[in-house]
This record gives sequence, C-alpha cells and structure tokens, in this order.
Amino acid sequence: MNHYSTLQVESEAGVVAITLNRPEKRNALNAVIIDELQRALEAAANDSSCGVVLLTGAGNAFCAGMDLAYLEGLNDKTPEEHRGDAEQIARLLRTLYDHPKPTIAAVNGAAVAGGMGLATVCDFTLAVPEAKFGYTEVRIGFIPAIVSAFLREQVGDKRARDLLLSGRLIEAREAFEMGLVTRVVPTDELMREARTLAAKLLQNSPEAMRATKRLLSDCARERLDSEIEAAMAANVAARATEDFREGVRAFLEKRKPRFGVRRPERGE
Repeated sequence: MNHYSTLQVESEAGVVAITLNRPEKRNALNAVIIDELQRALEAAANDSSCGVVLLTGAGNAFCAGMDLAYLEGLNDKTPEEHRGDAEQIARLLRTLYDHPKPTIAAVNGAAVAGGMGLATVCDFTLAVPEAKFGYTEVRIGFIPAIVSAFLREQVGDKRARDLLLSGRLIEAREAFEMGLVTRVVPTDELMREARTLAAKLLQNSPEAMRATKRLLSDCARERLDSEIEAAMAANVAARATEDFREGVRAFLEKRKPRFGVRRPERGE
C-alpha cells in the first residue's frame, strides 16, 4: 500500500484518480510531490485493475509550477544537483507521456510552467473556462527546456515560440484552439465529464489501447530521447546564469527583475 503526503490517490471502477494535494501552495511542485507523482504513476502502470489514470488538482489550481521554497534553494545547488533536478522532471513528464494506460488531465484552474507540462502531456486534457495556461519561465530568467520537447510536436514551431518566448498566460479557449486542450467544459461538470470519458475508454480493448500508446511512443522515442537530453543540458546551463539568479531573487522578493543586457565586446 502506497502512502503519499502530497497526493490523494483513489482507485474505483478501473480508474486511478491522482489529485495533487497541496491546495495551500496551489499544488506547486517540489522534490517530494515530483517523487510521489512518479511513484503513483508507476504504481498505476503496474496495477492490473487500473484501466485509466485521471490527474487533477485540489482547491482552485491544477498546478502553479515550482514551489517558492524549492526556488529559494536553487541558487545554492551544484551543477550535479541541478542535473539531478532536470532528470527528475524529465523522467516524470516522460513517464506520463509513455504511460501504458490512457491518461486524462482534469484542469480545474491555473496550470503554469511545469504544471502546464503535466496537464498537456496527458492523452486527454479537459479544462474549465477560467483555467490559465502558460510557460512563464522566461520571466524569471529561466528556460522551459524540457517541456519544449513535447510542446513543439503538439502545437508546431511558431506557436511554441510564441508561448515559450513571451511567457504569456492563455485562457482555456485559446489553449483548445492551439490543440493543447481536448475540450473546455463547465466548471461544475469537470469531474463528471472526466469520469464519463474514462468510462468510455474503459469500454475499449485495454490491450489495443496499450498497443496504440506504445506505437505512438515508439514513433516519438528517438526524437524525444535526443531533444530531452539537449534540454536537460540547457536546463542546467540556464541555472548558472546571472539572469536566473536575479530572476529567482526578484520573484521571491516580489519585485520586477533587473536583467542585465550584455554588450558585445569589440571585435565580436
């Protein structure tokens, strides 16, 4: 029996429902919740009674990105520790993408940065109209490196550049038009619609769905392997920059960051 401090995991009628359960932190990510979500997804993959995985958030947010306390410690980490962090989040997103069971994200509120990655890597993404999505990393001098490997395939290069370079937040309707959201549903019907979808999926052949998912993952494997490896290296390098250090300080101090603009040396 698995016990979790940051998740609620319930199994009923073939559906394993995983709820990110840090509502007081808007379900923000830290090392503990990333590890527990990884374990919960692996347990669901190996659970013969599980046919569908449903992922949602407690409270009024789905997942607001990285936790403040987590961010506070980033500037003190070694390159090896930064690499370990990058590998952990890459493994989580890859586990969700390659999961042998169909996955449904029920996005009940903000899904930002890594939270947007979790929401949109799922096979199906249902969202309430007031949900907000965005890769806001550039605002704090960071880069959304690992999620970019998944995003470009979903929305194309031009739209990926728009989201990743602007750091802007988009509403559920625009996310739907981009292909990041499967369906926008009324707020009070979100979980009912998610469970109705799960029930329909459970009527399909589980082996056929598993084989279909394996085929899709295999087609993307070589590209993802290469792009995620490059993304992890970029992730680690970005954490060593002064812009990143200033961005984190400014975010924690609730002020606008003062990013420096490097002037090219003569002869460059």
